[in-house]
Amino acid sequence: MAESTRGPARELADSYSAKHLSVLEGLEAVRKRPGMYIGSTDGRGLQHCLWEIFDNAVDEALAGYCTRVEVILHADGSAEVRDNGRGIPVDNERKTKLSGVELVMTRLHAGGKFGGGSYTASGGLHGVGASVVNALSARLDVEVDRGGHTWAASFRRGVTGEFAEPGRPRPDADFSRKAGLRQIARVSKTKAGTRIRFWPDRQVFLRDATFSYDGMVERARQTAYLVPGLAIAVRAEAGAQPGPEADGDGDGGGPRQAEFRFVGGISEFCEHLAAGEKVTDVLRLTGDGTFTETVPVLDDRGHMTPTEVERTLDVDIAIQWNAGYDTITRSFVNVIATPHHGTHVTGFDRAIVRTLNEQLRAARILRNGDEPVTKEDILEGLTSIISVRLPEPQFEGQTKEVLGTPAATAIVSQVVRTQLKNYFENPPRGAKQQAKAVLDKVASAAKTRVAAREHRENQRRKSALASSSLPAKLVDCRSADDRSELFIVEGDSALGTAKLARDSEFQALLPIRGKILNVQKSSLADMLKNTECAAIIQVLGAGSGSTFDLDSARYQRVILMADADVDGAHIRTLLLTLFHRYMRAMLEAGRVFAAVPPLHRIELTNPRKGQLKYRYTYSDAELRRTLIELESKGQRWKDPVQRYKGLGEMDAGQLAETTMDPRHRILRRIRIEDAKAAMDVFNLLMGTDVAPRREFIVGGASELDLSRIDT
Repeated sequence: MAESTRGPARELADSYSAKHLSVLEGLEAVRKRPGMYIGSTDGRGLQHCLWEIFDNAVDEALAGYCTRVEVILHADGSAEVRDNGRGIPVDNERKTKLSGVELVMTRLHAGGKFGGGSYTASGGLHGVGASVVNALSARLDVEVDRGGHTWAASFRRGVTGEFAEPGRPRPDADFSRKAGLRQIARVSKTKAGTRIRFWPDRQVFLRDATFSYDGMVERARQTAYLVPGLAIAVRAEAGAQPGPEADGDGDGGGPRQAEFRFVGGISEFCEHLAAGEKVTDVLRLTGDGTFTETVPVLDDRGHMTPTEVERTLDVDIAIQWNAGYDTITRSFVNVIATPHHGTHVTGFDRAIVRTLNEQLRAARILRNGDEPVTKEDILEGLTSIISVRLPEPQFEGQTKEVLGTPAATAIVSQVVRTQLKNYFENPPRGAKQQAKAVLDKVASAAKTRVAAREHRENQRRKSALASSSLPAKLVDCRSADDRSELFIVEGDSALGTAKLARDSEFQALLPIRGKILNVQKSSLADMLKNTECAAIIQVLGAGSGSTFDLDSARYQRVILMADADVDGAHIRTLLLTLFHRYMRAMLEAGRVFAAVPPLHRIELTNPRKGQLKYRYTYSDAELRRTLIELESKGQRWKDPVQRYKGLGEMDAGQLAETTMDPRHRILRRIRIEDAKAAMDVFNLLMGTDVAPRREFIVGGASELDLSRIDT
């Protein structure tokens, strides 16, 4: 019986044959699977296409033939890159009989970066960058100045041809297939360069995908740092993309432009990225190393022969420690950013950890039996730029986000160990104190880490809701659903009223006494010792710092409820500093709010039918408008108008109606739209550096309304 039974799966397997297999030729594979080459088809993938063309221009600068690169974002959605390099070759390649321009634009893995001697180090290495962009473009135009002529070629979705266009160029013009380059003008024989403009194909990219002017400016700035002396200009035409002045309806903003040229290299880049009070000057660690690898090389007969090649890897690293706690690490290979790092950063991490441990023990700061310091201890407050250059680097994927060349680890590690050891053992003139300060800072970070670990172990509990270790002063709510709210209340007097005003089903209260510790100026150990800070972290139940887990938070919202005066504003600022530093995910998720209690209560002496007896206002200007409105309607009020000095002056009904009842209250959501800008503000207002804060206060003194100061 078993032999006579054939299921549908068996029949389908028997029908599967070679005719079901597909072979994608040339650029068809790119259009079929664009994500393999550019990562995605949204704005990130579109931006990657622009970077591929831009990186090719920068490679000319790395080779010493280009001094200026321009990037233009046109209003019609196209992008253009111009350079004054050598220009793409226009003569015919002997094997394919195609011109150099057509070859690099239409054939995968074709270019001058495969060991032919044109480039010793370059950002492009797979030979697919320009051809991939061409395959994913509804139109691409190339102009090359070379040999006394301007040569031009046009492509539609990777196919060579010509567009019929009486006016300005556009991707939907009539197109006819035609191979070969066109001579369109005579130029000086000394003039050379390449101009590439492409229109993304909306059959591939999402309709709302746009080029990012800000992203291109950031890329241009970092490239200018990495290639000293190269001028890079970025320009966005009016309407090219939504700008900060746009109203959000999709219209583009006005024209914008930026230009960068730096001569200080990555030392200047490191200073630009570093924030806060510095512990050391910028340290430059440079060196090189050689390694051999077996690579296929094209011989005279056109065959690929495995050959052992000796490579040189140049290492250039800039580091600077500051008094803060944030770590900034930027890594580059041949000026291409590697955001997910790779073997070069692995070598840096290993060397710096080993060297610092050796120096700490040599200085007797770490003694026998002490735990060695970890990478996190050393990187605390460290800004580092790690740049390596080598021929034909091995990247993991076409997007070049991770370096995979194995030899980079050992070479970078050796350079860092040698240079860093020399710095600590033979510091330059005036740097001896800085070297000692680094060792002390790293040792302090290690002690803080150990203290924090012990604190977490002591505070860990099976169930945060059922634990008896929660602070006794916490007035908890009964449910832990999506409505749960934690009010952080200033003072015990306001707590008593808030207990009566709250909805005990979902509103919890945690009182704090006065002003908490300014954590921007304090270490993690000091913060954990502070009763109020520790209570807030403990009650929220999601950890702190790098261990903070937003999903573990016991409350969906945290509401800061302080008096509407200067002291109340200071308390809110201190609390926000705590959240920004150690529980930033709550701010980023928009789950931190500031309650807005009223400033005045107007008691009507003759309220009309259906009218409330009390009116609340939240500013002096609103009070004046309300009184004028009441006077115009012939309504009278009890004089003087009550001005609240604090939350404790309200009874439970008033506090519930104005500040706690979700049906009537006003809340301000605290969010972080720009993490770097937020960090700069906290460093300015709450940090240890006094001089910039004094300048800020003095500069803003002229805007102060003296009539609002209580005297």
